[in-house]
Amino acid sequence: MRSVRARAALGATVVVALALIGAGLSVLLVLRANLTDQAGLQAEVVAREVAGQLALDVPYDRLETRDEEDHPVQVTDEDGRVVAVSKDLRAISGTGTDRVTPDPSPTAGGSGGGSGDDNGGDDGSDDDDRATPAPGRGEVDSGEPDFGNGTATVDGETADYRFASVQATTPAGVTLTVHAGAPLAAEQEAVGTVRGAMLVGLPLLLLVVAGVTWLVTRRALRPVEGIRREMAAITASEDLSRRVPEPGSRDEVARLARTTNETLTALEASVERQRRFVADASHELRSPIASLRTQLEVGAAHPELLDVPGAVADTVRLQALAADLLLLARLDAGERPGRTALDLGALVREEVSQRGGDRIAVTVSVPDSGKFEVAGSRGQLARVIGNLLDNAQRHARSAVTVSVRTAERGDVVVAVTDDGAGVPPQERERIFERFVRLDDARTRDDGGAGLGLAIARDVAARHGGRLTVGDAREGGARFELRLPGTG
Repeated sequence: MRSVRARAALGATVVVALALIGAGLSVLLVLRANLTDQAGLQAEVVAREVAGQLALDVPYDRLETRDEEDHPVQVTDEDGRVVAVSKDLRAISGTGTDRVTPDPSPTAGGSGGGSGDDNGGDDGSDDDDRATPAPGRGEVDSGEPDFGNGTATVDGETADYRFASVQATTPAGVTLTVHAGAPLAAEQEAVGTVRGAMLVGLPLLLLVVAGVTWLVTRRALRPVEGIRREMAAITASEDLSRRVPEPGSRDEVARLARTTNETLTALEASVERQRRFVADASHELRSPIASLRTQLEVGAAHPELLDVPGAVADTVRLQALAADLLLLARLDAGERPGRTALDLGALVREEVSQRGGDRIAVTVSVPDSGKFEVAGSRGQLARVIGNLLDNAQRHARSAVTVSVRTAERGDVVVAVTDDGAGVPPQERERIFERFVRLDDARTRDDGGAGLGLAIARDVAARHGGRLTVGDAREGGARFELRLPGTG
């Protein structure tokens, strides 16, 4: 049962089986009830016909019943004695008494004359009075009859019957109960036929359901198996340029394949970025390390030639590069900045005041009455402002300006401009990539590794903001850091 197809086929089969069993039982119960009601109605009609004859004071031995073989009749009095039965009735059950020998009640008046014997005219006036019908008519109970099931033996054959019991009152005031039956053979035969058909058809239908479910599920999951095989091959080969097959349908499997390919594309880009990052970092680290080693080897051999300032500069460069690489590693690992409230205007003033060795003095434009509060990491945002100022110092001719203002929807905008050559429009996205320098020779000599702007944009994005570049009025570049304000 580890196969999805097997579980789906079994589940569908069980559900259909339960549904069919429930529906089959309901059909059998309804069919049995309807046929039993029909038999009861037939028995009621016969019982009322016989009761009507008794109400008209027809003698017991002259009662007429239709189709006595199919509708046995038994008449009892108030004391439960049998006063009349239909022809050829040999045994009966389910009517309250199983006697089938007529024993007319002595209180029956002139309605029956005992067991049907009409010889007794010479025995006295009492017998003559009993044989004389009383004037008037009796009545038949118009209420609902009593129904019950039982058996009867007619002409040597025993069968099940549905009995209806109807009461009638003779003109002499004697209350009699007529029990008339209708055969249940049709009901039993119909129910048996339907039940047999269900017992034969249910397994066949369940086999069909299981087979169809298995085939449909197999066809539906075939693309999934193709995706699995291709993913296994990609994992074994470590070739992230491969893609899983996408079916032409627009169902969930097709969407799964497209999402898988999109994930593979993102993974390939990430791995490639990591490889490029490692290669570029190794290249950037190799130069200052080699320079520092050379200076130390020369100093060891010729102490008078040791370039201490150059060694210190290379060490500082290594330290800055290591710090940048460490911060990028933390950002790539998903580190989230703290949510401390801080004044971005005050942070800008503080960062500018600490820059004592800049080539060009930085002009600060921060309104004193403004409120520039944002939520984030003070250290990371200070790093962004410092990187933007460092970039402006490298490219400016004579002026670097930093300003803070509020924008629409309460955003806080920090703008850093210079009067340098600016950034060509086609390069304005590329400069935010790691280890990208538009002038490799000059920026490497100045200590730039091409990580400052990449770090600045990553930090801005993790603070819910963005960093863009455009043209400044002075003709140089204008970098804008936009962060959501807390005001």
